[in-house]
Amino acid sequence: MGSPIYIRIHNSIKESIENGKWQVGERIPAERELAIEFGVSRMTLRQAIQTLVDEGILERRVGSGTFVARKKVQEKMSGITSFTQIMENQNRHPSSKTISYQVATPSLSEREHLKLNDKVNVLRMERIRYADNVPICFEVTTLPYDLVKKYQRSQITKSLYQTLEEHGLHIGHAQQIVSASSASERISDYLNIKRGAPILKLRQITQLNSGKPFEYVRTEYAGERFEFYLEK
Repeated sequence: MGSPIYIRIHNSIKESIENGKWQVGERIPAERELAIEFGVSRMTLRQAIQTLVDEGILERRVGSGTFVARKKVQEKMSGITSFTQIMENQNRHPSSKTISYQVATPSLSEREHLKLNDKVNVLRMERIRYADNVPICFEVTTLPYDLVKKYQRSQITKSLYQTLEEHGLHIGHAQQIVSASSASERISDYLNIKRGAPILKLRQITQLNSGKPFEYVRTEYAGERFEFYLEK
């Protein structure tokens, strides 16, 4: 099963950065130039660039362009972020709307974070998560397909962690990286906020208690509706 075109472009740009074609802090070519180079529409190219921005590999600077991102300061949070658990602990009703749900070949980033070989597929799903019917965040979750293929779609989209626990797979540690950004047009539509409004980005790699990574999540929270509490 082939990858979408934007994922293949994502992989090519990521490899170029890793091979030193563009250095940290260096501006990459404009979207128009890259779209011509890859022979795709600007919309497709923009989707690839946005995926790299979401992963923290690139960063946009208003009025200046897109640059290879510098490493950000990382703050360790205690506990594992499960949206359903957080909402239920606050006596709020969690729900979600699935935007896409597909089995595909993993991107390079997904393969690296989940420690997969290039012959396995992943399940990639995009969801808007709600609390009491108010949109809180947009979430892209990638899972090894072999791990979840026996479960029904509703078991995965409603509460993945609960489903895994009920089938004897226990959640272990998670690595979480938080950064600040502003809402793109797409995210502002999904979360019903103004374009450019502040958002919090969370990237999370979650392991089973065996130490095997099973989940790679990229989440964008409406800054006015969510905050992280850090314990030291």
